[in-house]
Amino acid sequence: MTDADVPEEEERSLPAFLPPEADEVTEAAPPIERVERRAVPRTTSRAFDRSKGAALLVGMGILLSRLAGLIRQTMMARYLGADLAADAFNAAFRIPNMLQNLFGEGVLSASFIPEYAGLLGKGDEEEATRLAGAVAGMLALVASIIVLLGIVAAPWLVAIIANGFVGEKRELTVRLTRILFPGAGLLVFSAWCLGILNSHRRFFMSYTAPVIWNLAMVATLIFFHKGHSQVELAIYLAYGSVLGSALQFFVQLPQVIKLAHGVRPRLTTASQSVRTVFRNFGPAFVGRGVVQLSAYVDAWLASYLGNGAVSSFTYAQAIYVLPISLFGMAISAAELPGMSRAVGTAAEISAYLRGRVSDGLDRIAYFIVPSVVALFALGDLIVVLLYQGGRFQRGNTIWVWQILIGSTVGLLASTSGRLYSSTFYAMRDTRTPLRYAVVRVILTTVLGYLFALILPPMLGLDPKLGAAGLTASAGLAGWVEFFLLRREMDKRIGRTRLVLSRMGRLWGAAIVAAMIPWGYKIMVNRDTSILAAHETAVQSKLLALLLLAAYGMAYLAFTAAFGIPEARNVIDRGKRLAKLVVRSR
Repeated sequence: MTDADVPEEEERSLPAFLPPEADEVTEAAPPIERVERRAVPRTTSRAFDRSKGAALLVGMGILLSRLAGLIRQTMMARYLGADLAADAFNAAFRIPNMLQNLFGEGVLSASFIPEYAGLLGKGDEEEATRLAGAVAGMLALVASIIVLLGIVAAPWLVAIIANGFVGEKRELTVRLTRILFPGAGLLVFSAWCLGILNSHRRFFMSYTAPVIWNLAMVATLIFFHKGHSQVELAIYLAYGSVLGSALQFFVQLPQVIKLAHGVRPRLTTASQSVRTVFRNFGPAFVGRGVVQLSAYVDAWLASYLGNGAVSSFTYAQAIYVLPISLFGMAISAAELPGMSRAVGTAAEISAYLRGRVSDGLDRIAYFIVPSVVALFALGDLIVVLLYQGGRFQRGNTIWVWQILIGSTVGLLASTSGRLYSSTFYAMRDTRTPLRYAVVRVILTTVLGYLFALILPPMLGLDPKLGAAGLTASAGLAGWVEFFLLRREMDKRIGRTRLVLSRMGRLWGAAIVAAMIPWGYKIMVNRDTSILAAHETAVQSKLLALLLLAAYGMAYLAFTAAFGIPEARNVIDRGKRLAKLVVRSR
């Protein structure tokens, strides 16, 4: 996986054709660092620090949002339980989540941000503002149609997403779906705000805004749970979700108005930039829709694996998707506006993108390699820490861990593939990622059926392992997509590769670091098989946390000793954070 043809430093250097700009990363830095950043032109390797800081802000925002979502889920379980009302709400709640994923992470990131950020990079703020207004006007029309159709077609939608519901449960789900749809429309505008903020390199606000949505729902549960039935509480919670969607939009709006001076919603396709966005909108929408469909196919296949398979798959998915979001999505989202601003000759742009992609791949690998080793070797500790207790016992822990092991097959490919897709989006090409996403989904479906339902009984294995086969098959399909994306990108901008010697150091550091908690478990439970929960060794969530922390610190220490730049960057940021905490006291 090395690129021996071009020296690493020359390959990853940036040409001097992008103008300097102030951004949230620079402004958020301590005073000394701010002077250093502004004193060094963007043409040096220090330019990469901007995207590293941006990725950190995106990752922090995503982490806070995920934590708020976890709190919401905990409160829902506490007050709604797992009865009729909870089933109805969770089924209806899929719709705003799906629309947020479609428009936020996918469609607008692929079509709007590259064009808008490109106009800002050329200094044409007036045209950028007109483009933002035209997209807002079109989204207002689209969102109104979606909301109206959703309310009218709610019974048919429920028949699709929850066909097994009958009687009171079905009626409640239809009612909740109709309540939630206006909130889904507001989330579309929240995605528009995200596009503008990210293009202006204001990452933290856009990715922490969903925290307000989650907290609005938590507050609804707290204030209305007394004196109301579970059905009534579910209805209140749906209204709380709509209120939270509005708050998520309006909390971003003042900064959006400040950055996009004089923006006004309007319906027009007069300018070339507007037509470019709308032309790329369709393929991006279909591409994200295909990915969403893949998730439903996985759940459908898991439903044939016996009781507990769907829930175990869902629990595992919540864990292995986290590094994809924190590192793959964060780094890709931070790189997209910068790559979209590239101007110059074709050779200059190719060299610039090649440097950004290579640096992004290095940073993704630094965080994903230890994530893969942790899920494979220490997945039981993670599951114990997050889930074990009450009705979730040792057998459940082992099952979820097995599914996590299957997910490690394609974790690196999935996160790296996101960066390549973002690069295509920056080049105003949404069709290539769509084409290969379709290939991946078809492969995932075919291989998932084979690995989950055919191979386990054929090989005499426990049918429960079919759930691990689902994640493993998705990983194999992810590698196919990754290689297809990389091959096509090589044709456009030249070769981009991870350095083999560097990857060897990362894998070595992660494996040696994992031997510390793994060795402790085996030493305490000498008569227990390697892939067991080791209940005697890990008797508390605190101990699981300490062992995982020991693994993380050991990996950081080993990679710092190996001279990995990302390790020094993490240590430096930790020191800065510690200084800020000390100063605040």
